[in-house]
Amino acid sequence: MKLYANEVSSATSRVRIALAVKGLAVDVQPVTIFGDAAQSRQAAYRAINPQGLVPALETDAGELITQSLAIIEYLDERFRTPPLLPADPEDRAFARAVALAIASEIHALLPPRVAARLSQIPGMDADGITAWVRHWVDVGLTAVEDRLAARRTGPYVVGNVPTIADIYLFPQVISAARMGFDVAQRWPNIAEIVARLHDIPAFAQNAPAPRT
Repeated sequence: MKLYANEVSSATSRVRIALAVKGLAVDVQPVTIFGDAAQSRQAAYRAINPQGLVPALETDAGELITQSLAIIEYLDERFRTPPLLPADPEDRAFARAVALAIASEIHALLPPRVAARLSQIPGMDADGITAWVRHWVDVGLTAVEDRLAARRTGPYVVGNVPTIADIYLFPQVISAARMGFDVAQRWPNIAEIVARLHDIPAFAQNAPAPRT
């Protein structure tokens, strides 16, 4: 399998964590994503993935799978052990809900292409873009924290083992901490979970790299 990836991308980090949890090795093809000359904007990469996004996974059969959730669920269905989704239907739905809250309600508002579009709006400057990013991270993680406070029963998001929910939470919280959020003070359940995930090599070794 071949993974088109960027080490700064939290979406790429999710897939790398899932691969590591499963003990799977892939051929990693780095794709730059920042700036006008980014490879993700160029025709060569758009011919592979028309969305121009990372990650993208090319399977052994030559099929291209885009979007981190689709990639991770493909990996979980093809390589069953260890499972990334809980067996209980309600727990499974909650794990997916947390993953989607991060992917759809937080991360979707933050990528480079969103910042690039915002910068074209009259009156929007760098401080305004930073405020935009911090607002949606704060709103989104606060909602996840509230759900965890009401439902959490184990050391991780759902029960006693990490699931797809933890895979989505971990990179987003690392990014939030780099933005200057006091994670432990604002989101104590999230902070406790992420601290445990830091002790798991599959997570710690595949965290998103800081942007330089």
